[in-house]
Amino acid sequence: MTDPTSELVRYGDSAGVATITLDSPANRNALSQALMSQLSGHLASALDDKAVRVIVLTHTGRVFCAGMDLSEARGAGASDMGVHAFPEILQTLWDSPKPVVARVAGPARAGGVGLIAACDLAVCARSATFAFTEVRLGIIPAVISVTVLPRLNPRAAHELFLTGSVFDGIRAAEIGLVSAAVEDDELDAATASYVADLVKGGPIALAATKTLLRRTPAATMSEDFAELLATSAQFFASDEGQEGIRAFGEKRPPRWVSEGTE
Repeated sequence: MTDPTSELVRYGDSAGVATITLDSPANRNALSQALMSQLSGHLASALDDKAVRVIVLTHTGRVFCAGMDLSEARGAGASDMGVHAFPEILQTLWDSPKPVVARVAGPARAGGVGLIAACDLAVCARSATFAFTEVRLGIIPAVISVTVLPRLNPRAAHELFLTGSVFDGIRAAEIGLVSAAVEDDELDAATASYVADLVKGGPIALAATKTLLRRTPAATMSEDFAELLATSAQFFASDEGQEGIRAFGEKRPPRWVSEGTE
């Protein structure tokens, strides 16, 4: 059983970027109740801090996340496992108005893959491995399917959910689970590159673009154009939009970029 008093998740922030680090390598960063509680708390801190523009989810140790802590599940009833905390974490990551980037240097299994899928962008080492191992334990990837299935192409989802087979970072990128798979020694640079690009975006525009990416289209194309034209006009006229336009014309960084580097 994981010691609930241990620091299992670490938090740091700098220049507008909050880094949340799973730090329970002895337990392969398994999703124990204690780790999930700390992760939830740090996510809340990052979302509440107006200075934070981007969130990076990373890890220490060889394994990104081994999934649910099965030692806590053994002999427990459904109401005793605290698994209700996990959907809340996935939804917090998914709905975060601030972009979330997963940095994956090692294996991810089951619930760990669900965490990655819930992030907006994910970059992994090519040597990292992934698997939906649930069926091999007599359980199903139910909760994580909410974040994973929108990412994967259907054939890959059927194959990997049903077989529980292990696949590598290159395959993860090919099927849409991660944004990019890079050489192990390029992982930090690739993550930093994504973060550097994200902090250039207007905070309100980034949040609205996340909503746009997940919106349900209107019944007809003409209705879609009308709705989105009105939304576009609002952003052109907004304080943030006008600041961005002025900054472009004056060949300077917009205010939110300079503020984020202070």
